[in-house]
Amino acid sequence: MTRFAAPIAEQIWDMKYRLKTAEGDAKDKTVEDTWRRIARSLAENEPDREAEFFDALEDFKYLPAGRITAGAGTGRSVTLFNCFVMGTIPDSMAGIFDMLKEAALTMQQGGGIGYDFSTIRPRGADVMGVAADASGPLSFMDVWDAMCRTIMSAGSRRGAMMATMRCDHPDIEDFITAKADAARLRMFNMSVLVTDEFMQAVKDDGSLDLKFGDRVYHTVQARDLWNKIMKATYDYAEPGVIFIDRINQMNNLNYCEQIAATNPCGEQPLPPYGACLLGSVNLARLVTNPFEKNAELDPEGLDKLVRTAIRMMDNVVDVSKFPLEAQRQEAQAKRRIGLGVTGLADALLMLGLRYGSDEGAAQTEAWMKQIARASYLASVDLAKEKGAFPLFDAEAYLSSGNMLQMDDDVREAIREHGIRNALLTSIAPTGTISLYAGNVSSGIEPVFAYAYTRKVLQKDGTRTEEEVVDYAVQMWRDKFGDKELPDYFVNAQTLAPADHVKMQAAAQKWIDSSISKTINCPEDISFTEFKDVYLQAWELGCKGCTTYRPNDVTGSVLSVSEDSEKAPEIETGADVVYLSEPLGRPQSLEGHTYKVKWPDSEHAIYITINDLLINGHRRPFEVFINSKNMEHFAWTVALTRMISAVFRRGGEVSFVVEELKAVFDPRGGAWMEGKYIPSILAAIGGVIERHMVATGSLEAEGMAPKTDPQAEIMAVGEAPRGPACPSCGQFEMQMVEGCMTCRSCGHSKCG
Repeated sequence: MTRFAAPIAEQIWDMKYRLKTAEGDAKDKTVEDTWRRIARSLAENEPDREAEFFDALEDFKYLPAGRITAGAGTGRSVTLFNCFVMGTIPDSMAGIFDMLKEAALTMQQGGGIGYDFSTIRPRGADVMGVAADASGPLSFMDVWDAMCRTIMSAGSRRGAMMATMRCDHPDIEDFITAKADAARLRMFNMSVLVTDEFMQAVKDDGSLDLKFGDRVYHTVQARDLWNKIMKATYDYAEPGVIFIDRINQMNNLNYCEQIAATNPCGEQPLPPYGACLLGSVNLARLVTNPFEKNAELDPEGLDKLVRTAIRMMDNVVDVSKFPLEAQRQEAQAKRRIGLGVTGLADALLMLGLRYGSDEGAAQTEAWMKQIARASYLASVDLAKEKGAFPLFDAEAYLSSGNMLQMDDDVREAIREHGIRNALLTSIAPTGTISLYAGNVSSGIEPVFAYAYTRKVLQKDGTRTEEEVVDYAVQMWRDKFGDKELPDYFVNAQTLAPADHVKMQAAAQKWIDSSISKTINCPEDISFTEFKDVYLQAWELGCKGCTTYRPNDVTGSVLSVSEDSEKAPEIETGADVVYLSEPLGRPQSLEGHTYKVKWPDSEHAIYITINDLLINGHRRPFEVFINSKNMEHFAWTVALTRMISAVFRRGGEVSFVVEELKAVFDPRGGAWMEGKYIPSILAAIGGVIERHMVATGSLEAEGMAPKTDPQAEIMAVGEAPRGPACPSCGQFEMQMVEGCMTCRSCGHSKCG
């Protein structure tokens, strides 16, 4: 029986991928059962391949994406495709809400979605026939955001969303700054579609027309707009940048489709109703003689594994369910797949190569070319057996995208036999499946940290700590004991941003679709240096660029300490320490009472919040909620007791507001004072938030706690930056491959 490389790997498997009954009883007794379930499902139409598929999965060599690992062979009504780009949004109220319905149905089955909101007329534009002004795309993005929260509250697998907007849309400046509000559009990743025209205007210090249809609304200086994009991502990590013209030029299918959006993490630029099917080859498992002079990545083993993975992924197209018929038709017409890698940084370490060096980049490019070549030849073999994808046009296909640089023998094979899958390679986020595979380095990212301490919640409510060690570092320890790590061991904390970009560009050259990668930047990087990262990405041929710099809106990555004697270890930092006994209640307290009239309720709700005054600072101490509507009685009493108990324990309490505002009523919310409120509980959360802002407990509507002497007394140690993990509650979220990921429990926004 396979032994997991680390406790966290087994915990991830048990939590995310192990098949269980509705009552929680395990049907997959071992991880081998999980592999057999997947192999049997993907060999449904060719059962003689089941053993071959199992062999590829065994020992974590080939890692299907999470949707496949969790859903294949379960009999559940779920899609095995990770993400979708939805249909083009019509510029009409009826069309917009038809698209919203399609999005909800897709997310209900667990798929993430991407949308281009550039097709909606700008704010203030005329709405013909109703004598009104348009509310603009941002207002409808708020509706999508509310829908996503509602689907999450209904208990489905979490689904992420991507919103894109063209750089020349009249509302682009509002789009750029939307996430400066820490409470807005939390369900979205956001990226600007940057055109060649715009980039050239930035270089030439020219102007750019902001237009919708044939009408020019504004003309701006391109550099000014570019600086606004850069300043926003410098300050709060969004929006990302997608070089959309390059994506369309390099698309193998540019003769029959136009792309304007990507999946939530950006590695799959897709046409309307396009779907992304993902999987990764674990390079760390293919290195022979690691850390020796004759170390190499087994070329024959890689070729064999890639060919099997392509066949398995092609079969997924036929066995998967689809939320919408249009998605099924699009997938089967082009049979697009995205085979990528994980463990690349670990594999480089095993060969003695420094991630980010010229040699490391050259080796990465060579591996990616080998994978691309093997993928194309495997797909040609499938075309011989089963036929080419329906929209295949030999001459048009061979004149497009990556085909222009592919070896002559591959091109001739495609010309003669066709090809089964229009696009074959992509590099997706692998944070969770990398942990499941023994904490190998994620995707093409560098090792984040060689080791870190993870808090584990036990059944009795206590927390224990365990060390999580990078796969290659553990292999070094097993081989050499305490021997000092060589200088080619680098991690995300020590790399210059330019090294990140170099590696992304090296991999992109042989990737059909795109790459999900985060370029970590130090907090003290200058704005000029920061902008240069994006220009470097453009000049080196990347299809997009996503950076992460620690900030007060989205928080900071985990801190890592360097020690010349040891590998860097992540510091757990100072926890918020809650008082062991609740604060005593004085005879009298100062407070306010607020009235909330919920549209569907006959009676108003009255919310009283009393504050405790300590050292001249007010903090919430207790809450009372009253209403004549007896329907609310039981839960309002329970809610007031729970919230008051939290307030009386001291510590950071702003998360109470976040949790209440995130509650969505499946029956629908209500519009109050021009804003959509998703539930009565969210309305109560909004009242508590406004009270805390007014009394100084919060800086603003965002959840950043106000720094004052009282906060330092109530919370021992540094107050946490950024949001708590929604799964385990720890303040250990970090940006990896475009996704906020928890290093404590493995929760991923895009997982």
